[in-house]
Amino acid sequence: MVSETESCKIALGSQLVRCPAVLTLGVYPNLADYPQWKLEKILQASKIYFPTSMYAEMFLIMGKKIFPSIHTYRFLGDKIKQTLLFQLLGLPTPRTRFYFGPRQHKSITSDFPFPFIAKKARLSSMGRGVWLIRDQQELEAYLSSNQPAYIQEFLPVEKDFRVVVAGRQIIHAYQRIPVQGSFKANISQGGTVCLDNIPAEALSLGLKGAVMCGFDLVGMDVCQSNNKFYLLEANMKFGTKGFNSAGLQYKSILENMVTEDRI
Repeated sequence: MVSETESCKIALGSQLVRCPAVLTLGVYPNLADYPQWKLEKILQASKIYFPTSMYAEMFLIMGKKIFPSIHTYRFLGDKIKQTLLFQLLGLPTPRTRFYFGPRQHKSITSDFPFPFIAKKARLSSMGRGVWLIRDQQELEAYLSSNQPAYIQEFLPVEKDFRVVVAGRQIIHAYQRIPVQGSFKANISQGGTVCLDNIPAEALSLGLKGAVMCGFDLVGMDVCQSNNKFYLLEANMKFGTKGFNSAGLQYKSILENMVTEDRI
C-alpha cells in the first residue's frame, strides 16, 4: 500500500481501498475532521476517485477531475431525471409519464390501459418500489404512498439484461431470468444470472446509453420486447452477484482499470 507521503492517486470512498496505486483518504462530513496531511492531498490532487455525492460538485467547481463523473452522481436514484434524459437523447425507452398531484392522477387510466407499471420515482433499487398495476384498487394503493407518480407502459418482456459500463467500455453483461410468475428479473428479487448469448443489440444499447448520458460507472438495464430493445434505467449502485457468477471480481476489475489509467 502507498504511504501518506508518496505521490499517488487519491480516493475518498472505500471502493479502491485495496488498490496499491491509490491512497484512500476516507469520507468525513466536516473538513475540520481531516488531518492536515489528508486535506493537503485533497487540495493538491488533480483527480479524485469516488468523491461521493457530498464532495463531487465541489471538486468539479475547483477544477478537479473526478471518477465517477458528475452526471453519474446527479442522476443517481432519480428515475424521472433518467427517463427524461433518455427521451431527450432519443434513446429507446418504454412509454412513460409522470403525474403530480390528484388532478393529474385522474388522467392516468386514460393514458395507460391496465395493466401498467408504476414505480417509486426516486431512491429505490433492487426491484423494490416497482409494481404491476392491474386495476383501479391497486392504482389507488400505489398513489396513496407515491408522489409524484411514475407510470410506464407494461411491455411483454422476452429477456432482461444488465450491462455494466466503466469508463467507456463494458466490463460485464448478463441476462437476468426472473422467478417463474414474477415480472421482476432483479437478482435481489430471486432472479438468476445467465451468461450465455447476450445479444449484440443489448450490449450496444447499454453502452450507447451510458456514453450518451455521461454515466461512466453504471449498470444499464436493457430489456427485449417484441424483438426490440429498450433502456429501462441506470443503476449507479448495483450488486456484484452477476460478477461473482462469472468468476469475476468487480473491485479487482476497477483496480486494474485505475492502475492502467483506463478510468
